[in-house]
Amino acid sequence: MKNKITILVLCLFCQFCLSQGLTRKTLHGQVVNDSIRLENVIVFNVNSKTGMLIGPKGFFSILAKVNDTLVFSSLAFKSRKIVLTEKQLSTPLLRVKMEAFTNQLTEVIVPVKKALKPNLGNTQAIVDKQYFDDDKSSPRNRTMPPNGTIDNGMNFVRIYKDVFKTLRKNNPEIVDFTQNKSFTEVALKRVGYDFFANTLQLNDDEIRLFLIFCENDPKSKTLLKPENEFQLIDFLVTKNKEYKKITVIKK
Repeated sequence: MKNKITILVLCLFCQFCLSQGLTRKTLHGQVVNDSIRLENVIVFNVNSKTGMLIGPKGFFSILAKVNDTLVFSSLAFKSRKIVLTEKQLSTPLLRVKMEAFTNQLTEVIVPVKKALKPNLGNTQAIVDKQYFDDDKSSPRNRTMPPNGTIDNGMNFVRIYKDVFKTLRKNNPEIVDFTQNKSFTEVALKRVGYDFFANTLQLNDDEIRLFLIFCENDPKSKTLLKPENEFQLIDFLVTKNKEYKKITVIKK
C-alpha cells in the first residue's frame, strides 16, 4: 500500500512538472538600443502564433514558455530571433538589444529630417551595389555566438525607400505613415508569424513595413471587425502582390 502511494505521488509530481513546462506565462521585456528611440517594433511568438506592437519606451508583455521563438521586427532596427531559455523566462525584465540600421534608412523613414546633399549625379547605383569585405581587411570572429540579427540588413534600404516613396505619392497629405496602428494591432491578433513568413514570403525585417503599407490603404479600416477575418486574409494576400511589385530590385 505504501509503495502504491509513493508511485501515485511521483506520478502526480511528474504530471505537475510537465504541465508547468507546457504552460505559457507572461514574459515581461524591453527592447533597447543605445542611440535611437524605440518605436514601431513588433514582437512575435512563433510557436503560439501571437504577436503585438511594443509599448512606449520599448516595453512589452507576451505569453511564452521555454524553447519558444520570439521574433522582433521593426522599421529602424534589424530583426532578431530569440529561442527562450529557462533563465531568460525567469528574468523579471528581459532586455533585448536591437541593432539599428544605417542613418540612411532613418532618413528614408523620417522625411522631416532633410540634410544638404552634394551634387554627385545619380548615386542610386552606388547605394544598390553590394560590397563584401575580404578576410584580411575585415576579419570575422566566427567563434562568437550569433546575435540573432540578419547579416546584410543594408539590403533593405532600397526596399524601404521604394515603399515609402509609393506611400507618399498616393497619400501626399499624410506626414507620419506609422501613426495609425489599429490595423496592425488587429492583424497581429488574427494572423500568426507563419502566415507572414511562409505564406506571404516576407523577411522578418519587412513585416512591419508591409503592415504599414497595408494600413495606409483606406480599405484596411473596413476589416477591423472579427467577422471580417476571411476578408482580412484576402486583403493581405492582395496587398502582398502589390508590395512585391514595388520592392522588386532590378539587377
